[in-house]
Amino acid sequence: MMQSTGTNAMRCLALLTTLLPVAAFAAGTDSSTPPKSACKAGYVYDVMSDKCVKPQSGHVDDMMRLDAVRGYAYEGNLADALMVLDAMDDQQADGVLTYRGFIARMSGDMNEAKRWYDAALTQNPDNLLARSYMGQGLVLEGDWVGAKRQYDEIIARGGRGTWAEASLRDAITTGTTYTY
Repeated sequence: MMQSTGTNAMRCLALLTTLLPVAAFAAGTDSSTPPKSACKAGYVYDVMSDKCVKPQSGHVDDMMRLDAVRGYAYEGNLADALMVLDAMDDQQADGVLTYRGFIARMSGDMNEAKRWYDAALTQNPDNLLARSYMGQGLVLEGDWVGAKRQYDEIIARGGRGTWAEASLRDAITTGTTYTY
C-alpha cells in the first residue's frame, strides 16, 4: 500500500524532531560564541528555578551540564569542568568523552586527549566537535596532515559551515586554536 507524501513528510518531521536533541548532544555545541558560565564553583544553571545548583541535582539534565562544562573550560576552570563532567548521567556518552579529551588537551596532555577523542569517535564517528578538537590538538603538535585528515572527515560527514569546521579551518590556516 502506498502512503501519501504528506504522511511520509509528517513521519520524517516527527523523527527529526525526536533525534535533534540526541544529535546536538552527540556532536557538541555548534556555537562560535565563547560561552560564559552562569555559575561558579562547579555549579550548573537550572533554567526552571533560575538558580545555580550542584551538578548532581535532579533539576538539571546532561545538556545543561554540558553547557556548564563548555563555559568552565573556556574560562580555564578545568577543575570545575571536570566536576560537572563527573556528574553526567552517561559517562560513556561521546559528548562526555569529547570534553574529557578537550580538558586533557588544555592541560597539555595530548596523548591522553587523543585517547578520549578516539573513544568519543568510536562511540559516534559523526562527532564533529571531537574531530575538530582533535584536529586542533594535532595543529599544536605540528601534525598538519593529521589535522587536515580530521578537517576532511568533518566536511565528508556534512559539517561544512559548522563551528567544528570553521574553528579547525582557522586553526589549520593560522596555527591558532580555540579554548572552547
